[in-house]
Amino acid sequence: MIARLLILMALLAAPVMAQDGLPLTPGEFEAYATGKTLTYGFEGQAYGGEEYLPNRKVRWSFLDGRCKDGYWYPSGDEICFVYEDDPTPQCWIFYRKPDGLIAQFANNDEYQELYETGESDEPLLCLGPEVGV
Repeated sequence: MIARLLILMALLAAPVMAQDGLPLTPGEFEAYATGKTLTYGFEGQAYGGEEYLPNRKVRWSFLDGRCKDGYWYPSGDEICFVYEDDPTPQCWIFYRKPDGLIAQFANNDEYQELYETGESDEPLLCLGPEVGV
């Protein structure tokens, strides 16, 4: 009886687990992120934050007060970002989990995964340009 119950529970959970593992479509990503500032972590440490603006514009910071503007575009299952200081696209595959987004870096042989640690309607803290002598 217990074995049957466990099998039934596994069968009922399977569609939920499979759906959870699918990458977000560009439309789903845009609907989730636009208008928000999301912070991301990596290996238990704060990594950075990104402000998702209308028209697929973004502002990224490593949370050090320095920000760079850019934009994102879809490329298959990937969401690719281009920033003002580097024309090379940085592409990610995003997944939605119960506690936020998971982002897997797509164009690097070294596996890197960021996870959402926070969400805000406030913009990133961006200090002005550095002024030197």
